Amino acid sequence: MRKTRILLLSFVSVFFLAARADEFRFPLKSGSVRFAAIGDMGTGDTAQYEVAQRMVAARQNFPFEFVIMLGDNIYGGSTPRDFEKKFEVPYKPLLDAGVKFYASLGNHDNPNERFYKLFNMNEATYYTFKKGNVRFYVLDSNYMDAKQLEWLQKQLQEAGEGDWKICYFHHPLYSSGKSHGSSIELRSLIEPLFIKYGVDAVFSGHDHVYERVKPEKGIYYFVEGSSGQLRAGGLAKSSITDDGFDSDRTFMMIEITGDELYFQTLSRAGNQVD
Repeated sequence: MRKTRILLLSFVSVFFLAARADEFRFPLKSGSVRFAAIGDMGTGDTAQYEVAQRMVAARQNFPFEFVIMLGDNIYGGSTPRDFEKKFEVPYKPLLDAGVKFYASLGNHDNPNERFYKLFNMNEATYYTFKKGNVRFYVLDSNYMDAKQLEWLQKQLQEAGEGDWKICYFHHPLYSSGKSHGSSIELRSLIEPLFIKYGVDAVFSGHDHVYERVKPEKGIYYFVEGSSGQLRAGGLAKSSITDDGFDSDRTFMMIEITGDELYFQTLSRAGNQVD
């Protein structure tokens, strides 16, 4: 099953590279798991609001059910006004439609965000949840201590045989971003567990660009750190880069059905960038 899954993912990725924006369609299969991914979004500025509006528009054709948040959810403060301006107002149409947001913590986040009900963290800085045949592991990459590593190993061990395993957190294990790049120390701690227990895909932020990394040891890595912040020209495409974009803010949409993963990355102007 593991080899089949990766082969199918490889095939899908090749298809994406060949497809034009007007040709791509999600399969929208019955029972599939559909979600969006945003990172480094919580600025409260015009660009964040425009990305949010694009997400609302995109949901008309791709009705995603929830959103994973890759950290730096609220920049510059943690007052009720900050949560309102930088989360509740921009994403209000999605929240009103019943879309749930599942947050991870970035280096600019207050750990007390775990108590904020709309982030669905259940008062924990790291946690897990399941949708369909997909198990998500939300990690706190700010403090990867022995307790969290032990928890992660136990959770991965207990995953169902046929379940997808997707991890997400703020600091990328692989990145060609000019400002931060790959988190080598973090990689040394958690990548062995990802390999041992068959993690399928990993999503992170931190570098304010979009990058799809070439599969590393059978695992797909995505950097989505430009849903609010942007470091224009901040991607130094390297030997690990499969594709990337650093000219505008972006967000991702993902559908998982059976052993196949489909994704599309859009800019705030609505252009398909991957």
